[in-house]
Amino acid sequence: MPRNRVLAADTGLPAETLLEIYDCLILALDATDGNQPKRWQMPEARSYLRSALRDTRRLLGEVSA
Repeated sequence: MPRNRVLAADTGLPAETLLEIYDCLILALDATDGNQPKRWQMPEARSYLRSALRDTRRLLGEVSA
């Protein structure tokens, strides 16, 4: 059965949430910047990634509903 593609522009996803996800991913990358990230930087990066994942799941749930 063919799947119908849904474009982000068609769904009306809120730009604010997309920018928040982007910001969280950038902050996670900044927290782990360098060849050898410090041990204390990893919880911070994980926190940002969890936040981005939570927002992404919420958005996907809204699109599929």
